[in-house]
Amino acid sequence: MILLRFTIIMLTFHTVAFCGELKPFTTDGCSAFPDGTNKHRSLWINCCIRHDLAYWKGGTRAERLRADQALEACVAKVGEPEIAKIMLAGVRVGGSPYFPTSYRWGYGWPFARGYQTLSDEDMVEVKQQMNQFRFLIENISRELQ
Repeated sequence: MILLRFTIIMLTFHTVAFCGELKPFTTDGCSAFPDGTNKHRSLWINCCIRHDLAYWKGGTRAERLRADQALEACVAKVGEPEIAKIMLAGVRVGGSPYFPTSYRWGYGWPFARGYQTLSDEDMVEVKQQMNQFRFLIENISRELQ
């Protein structure tokens, strides 16, 4: 537990002291939508977490469309093509980068960034944040064993 606390403190310090404007990755699963069916409560949550990764880092309008289509394909692949269509409609309407929500396109960046190609510097930040997230998850996994 001490190692976990130390790791979180160090990652927080590193993020604040050395990284730019990109906040650490967060996910809420499928946001305001169920993560699965009544029988299989987490049936498509992995699809939503992948989608959250794309939304967190943001990018161009075309990248958002591809992320939304990938969510639809993923949910359809687990056997729920009708749900996939509903989810696609929801993210197309509600995921605009111009809404001040926690699940908007590019939510890792400050509000009103809009659609823009990620620069080389932005990609360095994305990779740093993902490495920190991976490190945190690996430490938590070790502690749970």
